[in-house]
Amino acid sequence: MIFHKIVLEIKRNKLPYYIKNYVRKLIPSILFQKSLRRKILSQNEYDIDYLTSRLNYYNKLSSPKEIGENAVLLGEMNKIKGSSVYYFDTYEHTRYFKKSLQANCLFKDVIHIPNVPTLQKSRPIGDNNENAVILKLEKKRHFFFVKDPYQYSQKKDMLIGRGSINAPNSPQPHRVRFMETYFDHPLCDLGQVNKVGGNPAWLKPKISIIDHLKYKFVLSLEGNDVATNLKWIMSSNSIAVMPKPKYETWFMEGTLIPDFHFILINEDYSDLGKKLQYYIDHPIEAQRIVKNANAYVKQFLDDKLEDLISFLVLQKYFYYTNQISDEEYIQLKS
Repeated sequence: MIFHKIVLEIKRNKLPYYIKNYVRKLIPSILFQKSLRRKILSQNEYDIDYLTSRLNYYNKLSSPKEIGENAVLLGEMNKIKGSSVYYFDTYEHTRYFKKSLQANCLFKDVIHIPNVPTLQKSRPIGDNNENAVILKLEKKRHFFFVKDPYQYSQKKDMLIGRGSINAPNSPQPHRVRFMETYFDHPLCDLGQVNKVGGNPAWLKPKISIIDHLKYKFVLSLEGNDVATNLKWIMSSNSIAVMPKPKYETWFMEGTLIPDFHFILINEDYSDLGKKLQYYIDHPIEAQRIVKNANAYVKQFLDDKLEDLISFLVLQKYFYYTNQISDEEYIQLKS
């Protein structure tokens, strides 16, 4: 298992990420802009209905909208306040578009719907969120998948949970309620990893992802927005346990089916023990959830497809904010 831990640490190392992105900035963007049309026309290699579905999920704009007075030129996006990771992940695909185009961007965790069309990582799940246009941002942290060294049957019949609980400047009363209720539960191995804030009685050392994977069930509670660990849990042979999600990202959390892709627990967590025991007693049903979750994750593993959808989302954004013409807009062809 030492080998698996080393591989995971290498994959999570951010130094290569930053080197690649700073080098990318040295290449004139005009070279990328010339290849945009060819990249978008690669749609012919994929199922158009599938492309359309994902495009319209991330970008729900369906009629022209004013972009607003605070929009920023693509050539000046580096001036937007927020994490450099958000900027680099946005620039990876906006560099294929003219620098004179404008966009509203939120480079942080987002749990509200803006008043104007905005590019962002996360948004509330719902029907009235069209101004929140989703891009694949902070992907080094969020879109991290694993190769599980353990079969489901080899794992412990318990729920593992480690996380930040009520850390300074990050009040999360829902996580506090969960710990108050289940910290000493016999089917749970829970712990708080932040030493400042929270409850010292809950304090336990951090453990690696590989050590999480020794358990059949992994707790996935939303934090400031989505649960960061949901993606790697669903790529493993363990099962995510969580209430119905309130927020979504490029992972399309709003499309996940309870007790099909993850084990659903009540909003007040009251049925946790009963749900864990049910799936302990019914391993075939549990392993079916693992299989469904793994299949769901596979759609995000084709880098060329992910790039194409990102281009389509941005193109649609610029079209419906009245910045590119009908002649310039390359539509999906059925």
